[in-house]
Amino acid sequence: MKAALALTAAAMLAGCATTPASADPQDEFFAALTARCGQAYAGRLETHDAADADMRGKAMVMHIRRCTADRIEIPFHIAGLAEDGGWDRSRTWIVTRTDKGLRLKHDHRHADGTKDAVTLYGGDTANAGTASRQEFPVDAESIAMFEATGRSVSTTNVWAIEQTPLGFAYELKRANRHFRVGFSWDRPVSPPPPAPWGW
Repeated sequence: MKAALALTAAAMLAGCATTPASADPQDEFFAALTARCGQAYAGRLETHDAADADMRGKAMVMHIRRCTADRIEIPFHIAGLAEDGGWDRSRTWIVTRTDKGLRLKHDHRHADGTKDAVTLYGGDTANAGTASRQEFPVDAESIAMFEATGRSVSTTNVWAIEQTPLGFAYELKRANRHFRVGFSWDRPVSPPPPAPWGW
């Protein structure tokens, strides 16, 4: 009997030793983005809210420009929206690791490099998400900023980033608001665009 129990325990331990640990979806998500560091991709507006009419039909490029073990910077460039009619290079999405998950912040700059009055807003993940999609509900700091600048409509924002075998998407949702832009891995941009404003 003791021998049988010992064999059973040994078999269970052996099974544990050969079963890989379950992967953290946020680690997988972060690693997949980092693997494309330095690359830029063309995309387009995928939603139809009236608020985004000025972006409809515009050329767009996202650039996974700079990566470290804990931070990824992704400038978002839009053709024809700058005051001079050129490329608007005011936006950079910043994904960082935290003790509890992932954080998304939005760095907004003016053409002269100075920071916009509304910048570095965003949120932290509330759950593990998946290897292909992470969501970022608005954080308290951003809510305070939105309320102080007359943008209380944004206090329920939820942002998301998706990456699939086909491409990358950035999304904003709240009641009566949906903004989404998509970029295709099979539409690389070379050379990548210049640095965003102020960087």
